Parts: sequence; C-alpha cells; structure tokens
Amino acid sequence: MAALLASCLAPLHVATSSPGPNFLVILADDLGVEALGCYGGTSYKTPHIDALARTGERFLHCYAMPLCHPTRVALLTGQYPARLGTPAWGTFPENKQAETFAHVLKQAGYATAVAGKWQLTLLGKNRDHPCQLGFDEYCLFGWHEGPRYYQPLIWKNGKQRDDVHDQYGPDVYCEFLIDFMKRNRDRPFLAYYPMALCHDVTDDLEEPVPYGPGKDRYDTFGEMVEAMDVRVGRLVAAVNRLGLREHTLILFLGDNGSPGQSIITAQNGKYRRAPVVSRMGNRRISGGKGGLTDTGTRVPLIANWRGTIPAGKTRNDLIDVSDFLPTLAELAGTSPPEGVALDGRSFARQLLGSQGPHREWVYSQAGRRRWWVRNQRWKLYNDGRLFDLKHDPREKQPIGPDQDTPGQDSPESVAARGVLQTALKSLANGTP
Repeated sequence: MAALLASCLAPLHVATSSPGPNFLVILADDLGVEALGCYGGTSYKTPHIDALARTGERFLHCYAMPLCHPTRVALLTGQYPARLGTPAWGTFPENKQAETFAHVLKQAGYATAVAGKWQLTLLGKNRDHPCQLGFDEYCLFGWHEGPRYYQPLIWKNGKQRDDVHDQYGPDVYCEFLIDFMKRNRDRPFLAYYPMALCHDVTDDLEEPVPYGPGKDRYDTFGEMVEAMDVRVGRLVAAVNRLGLREHTLILFLGDNGSPGQSIITAQNGKYRRAPVVSRMGNRRISGGKGGLTDTGTRVPLIANWRGTIPAGKTRNDLIDVSDFLPTLAELAGTSPPEGVALDGRSFARQLLGSQGPHREWVYSQAGRRRWWVRNQRWKLYNDGRLFDLKHDPREKQPIGPDQDTPGQDSPESVAARGVLQTALKSLANGTP
C-alpha cells in the first residue's frame, strides 16, 4: 500500500513550470442541453451554471458519444473509441494510459487530481489506475462496487475512505477538489471533476443502495440537476476565494444526453423507474441517452475564464469530446503525445477570441455498429441515411443516396453527402 500511495503522490520532476492557466474541467453525467436554463431549459433551476454562461462563452454545437464510458475514453485520449478498438465497458486501453490529457499536463508541470466518477476500471481491483492515467491524486466512488450518493463507497489515493458514511458523495468529491486547489494555488493545476450527478443510482449490487436521509425514494432527475448546479457553484466560489478566477479556465460540459428514465424506488429487489421529460418553453423533450439523435449526443459546453474569455458570447463552432486534449495542451503551452494521430482539434484559439482551425464535421458512435459524421446542418450515418437537420431536426425523413433534398430546387444533399462520405472514409482509413 505504501508503494501505491508513493506512485500516486510522488511529484513529477520537470525542467520548467507551465505558462498556461489552471484548469477546472467539470463533466456532468447524463445532462442534455434541455436541462439548463442558459440553453433554454425551463424545468429546473440552474443559476450557477447559467451564471458561468452569462459571464463566459456558450457553445451550441458540442457533441459527445451517446453513453458515458466511450465519452470518457475519447475525452481523456483525444481519439475516438473506434480508433482504439471500441474498448469494453469499464476498461481503458493499456497502451493509451500514458497518453491522457492528465499526463500531458503533468509533464508540463501541472499538479493533477480527479474526483467523482471513474468508470474506467473497478478500483477495488486496480487502485493505482487513476495514477497510471496521469493523476497525482484521486477521490472516486466505487463504480459498481457501492453507492455514489448516500453512504458512499469512496476510494482516495488507494485506500477506501472510512470517514464518509454519513456524507453525501458529491459533497465529498467537491471538498476534495477544493482542498487540492487550495494546496496547489501557487502552481498550475488540473482539477478534473467527472460528476456522479445527474446519473441515477447503481442498480446491480446485491442490496439496493440507500435512499437519502428521511426519504422513501431516490432523488428525481430534476433534484439531481439542481444538486449538480449547487456543487458547480461551490467549486466556482472556491476558485474565487482563492483569488484564482483570472488564472483559471473553467470548462463545463456533459457526457451524453439526459436519460430517458431514472430510478425512483427499489422494493424487494425490483426497481421502479420514472420517465425523464424536460421542457424548453412549450416543448417537451424526453431524454435521449443511448441514442444517436441530438437528444443523445448534443451536450452543453460552457467556457469561463474571467478577463480572457468575453462575457455572454455564443459560438457555433463544431466541437466534439476528442477536442479537449489538444485544447488543454495548447493552452498549457505544451504538445499532445508525440506520434499519436489525434482525432481531436484544438479550439484554444476560439477560447482566446481568434479564429482557430475550422472543423468541417464531428463524429459520434454507439457501440461497434452505428455511427455518424455531421456538421451544423447535415448528418450522415454509416448506413447511408442522410438528414437535413435544418428542416428535419427529429430525423424523421432520411434522404437516400438516390434522392435530392426534398422540396429543394438544387440538390444540396448531394454536395453534403459527398463531404460527409469523405469524412467517413478518412475515419475508416485512419486519417481524420
């Protein structure tokens, strides 16, 4: 155990310190854009996240994989899951462990920490895994090993915590990261918070996880959204108290769309679920997690860096989750892993107010058989279906290869299909 702790906490010796900002990267779990007020959602109160958007920059076209594990793999590596053999659920490619964004920043002189949801291995079987992926410190719940919210099972730097039984898991993760930022306020740091919220409770343990104090049910999706917002506000307030707001880039994003339903009760080993339906004005939007439509893959992305990113800006740039590794590397004044063919494209220059490399398309996949490439208007699936999202946002009228755009005088779909087919071929050939 002593050797494990040493591997986690030993400082990395580097020749120079990084000139870049601190990074607070917050990855919400199961959160579509319709859940946030700043994106037009009207069902839940999200004042702290809305304030980040109001005083920062909001992206309208950020896309993820439709499920949490492949999004995390792409986020950490800058490569699409298909490029990595579509790793099995709860695993991470061993040959990529030294090529994560945590390693990139650590080698540039950053202190690195992660807290919240890991999901890339069972920590009870490999307590060194977050350190192997570049994190100096960690505080993570035992995914599929125990509860994440009430009476949580939490690992901290190789040891199971015995002091959190009466605490709410998201508070534990926040307190850990706040302490980490405080201890590292005089050097650049990466604080990565893959949240447990707003995912429902684990349902595959021998005994159902407990309800919250005084409750006869689990928290609803709406309650979890609002609890998530409170914890985001707590972290931002800590950055302010530490006097680091002008030196810290805060990135908030989702890992996939909202769930279609959420667990409400567990009785006699049986779980009851309730539909998750949110509103954007008069529109009712069912959660689309797991599906490849916008409700499953379009996610919020907010960037906030006081004094650097202008307030209230909205961007239409195409972003996907593979873009974060090269973006963090460029802002830190360092380079991505040498010799690695990244799928991601840095959007650092857009954050700094200039024109960066323009993405013509983004990508998402569901398992090994279904995927698409798309731009702001057009989406092409690997089975040949093309959709004009401007006129058919719910994807009800696929355009076949032998059809022009319905109702149009010019065959715009022909040109769009050509561009996106080229993108699909480049992915198949390994040259994004």
